[in-house]
Amino acid sequence: MKIKPLNKVKTLLVSSSVLVFLSACQVTEPSSSVTYSLVYGFKEQKTSKSIYLSDETGQSRIKIADVTDSDGYPAMSPDGKQVAFYGKYDKRRTWSIHVGNIDGTHMQRLTNTKHVWDSAPAWSADGKTIIFSREYKSTDGQWQEEVWLMNADGSEQRQIKALQGRAAKMMPDGRILFQSKVGPSQISIANRDGSNVITLTNDDTNNMSPKLSPNGKHIAYLSNRDGNQEVYVMDIDGANQKRLTINSIQEWSPAWSPDGTKIFFSSQSTHGFYDIYKVNIDGSSMEKVLNSGSQASTVHYVDNTYLQK
Repeated sequence: MKIKPLNKVKTLLVSSSVLVFLSACQVTEPSSSVTYSLVYGFKEQKTSKSIYLSDETGQSRIKIADVTDSDGYPAMSPDGKQVAFYGKYDKRRTWSIHVGNIDGTHMQRLTNTKHVWDSAPAWSADGKTIIFSREYKSTDGQWQEEVWLMNADGSEQRQIKALQGRAAKMMPDGRILFQSKVGPSQISIANRDGSNVITLTNDDTNNMSPKLSPNGKHIAYLSNRDGNQEVYVMDIDGANQKRLTINSIQEWSPAWSPDGTKIFFSSQSTHGFYDIYKVNIDGSSMEKVLNSGSQASTVHYVDNTYLQK
């Protein structure tokens, strides 16, 4: 895949598709006057998506790659050179974790366990470890949600047996931020071995998709406590929980801007597609960024040299 040189890319917002799995794509000549700050997926056909770079307003964009419709939860490595994601690339009911360079080269399948759904990969701060969710139906018919760790090359895969949940993220201090499974899902923090679980939300509705702010002081998450799935923010200790969005449709996949002043999220449109919005962390200045973009995931700094092959 050939990517034309860009200025340094800042503030990448990664969509639920990834920059992989096609050897050829059409790329529009980028403008040197535009800071390309967003990466998102756009569903162009029933079974395929395309990936675009865009400025933060959504007005200027260039096509990067075509991908399959089976990719999701992309997570950029801390050095901005690789992307981890989940995908289904065989006829079995097997969703696995993959990793590759952000120019689409050196794709590797890291997990390959039959009849499970491995998803939501996330990197440790040093880039050496990937945490991910594994879900499956047990022999007694119960749905299982497990948290797993592995080295970035796929070796030493191990379950954190003390934890049940998904959407886990590794915090800079080594602890794990995750969405617990017990009862309505709650936002919790635990030690790396699953001990000392601290529950930050405690109500009879689902709280999910936690994302830690860049300064480590706040958590963005989703909750349906007010009757609809909306974006919330709270302090790292669970205090000062605040609703940021008020809509009649569901919000998904919050992601922090690198400076911690805004949260990007996806909002389901009336046609079943997703639009990407941004909002200040006090709930002000909500603005649509992109129409029909797929779910936002993670924000990273990436140098354009890694987008060249």
